[in-house]
Amino acid sequence: MMATIFATTLLAFVSGWRRHGRWSLLFFFASLALSSGLFLYEIYSPEYGFRMPWIQTYAAGVVRA
Repeated sequence: MMATIFATTLLAFVSGWRRHGRWSLLFFFASLALSSGLFLYEIYSPEYGFRMPWIQTYAAGVVRA
């Protein structure tokens, strides 16, 4: 998946360099959508998801003031 994101980013860069603005924007937004989709998949996947212990609050006690 990262190779696909890298390829679309590279296509956006090359098409912008060759003065094809619409294609460059298309590839840029495609790479942005692919990367955000991959990020959300990796965060919310129960098998491959990142463990973020600073978010898990089930073990935290109740703080009383």
